Amino acid sequence: MNASIVAEAAGLFAVTNVDDIVILSLFFGRSAGQHGAGYHGAGQHGAARRIVAGQYLGFTALLVIAVAAAYGATFLPVSAIAYLGLLPLGLGLRAAWQAWKDHSNGDRGEQRRDERSDVTALQVASVTFANGSDNIGAYVPVFARTGTAGIAVYVAVFLILVGVWCAAGRFFATRPAVATVIGRWGHILHPLVLITLGLFILIQGGAFG
Repeated sequence: MNASIVAEAAGLFAVTNVDDIVILSLFFGRSAGQHGAGYHGAGQHGAARRIVAGQYLGFTALLVIAVAAAYGATFLPVSAIAYLGLLPLGLGLRAAWQAWKDHSNGDRGEQRRDERSDVTALQVASVTFANGSDNIGAYVPVFARTGTAGIAVYVAVFLILVGVWCAAGRFFATRPAVATVIGRWGHILHPLVLITLGLFILIQGGAFG
């Protein structure tokens, strides 16, 4: 295995996925807040597994499209990429609506928050896929010039680093200062980040002309 290709793959992943650490930290932090502080119970571990599974699912979908495009196949028209912003936007609006209902219902709404707003693998996968849609444009030309063997190295490095990113997101989410902020303001930050991300993808992709 060529060490330079591994280094290039690691660098490419890092520069195209820095923002994912923030989003993963928010997911892990919100999940911890819903199930109680720390990650010691079955509920917390189950939520962590769903977040990791969703991250891998969403990123694997991005890789499949990028590899296919490198070989000349197009599963996702360029004009459709901008509209992937509707995924985090919809999830953010849903989370905002739930937060508003919880606030309106007082203690009763607080008690029911876990059941309604628990993180699912599909939610994480949707946000990961939409947030990484612009990564495809960076990956395709690199994959096209490296050949099959090079692509295999890039994919292997990327998938390893997805796990590292998940560990980093969980680490930051469990830091006392971050956990305190997310615990107090997570019900606002969570929908705000998703809505902002969705609008950014839509605007950057030219969905509004």
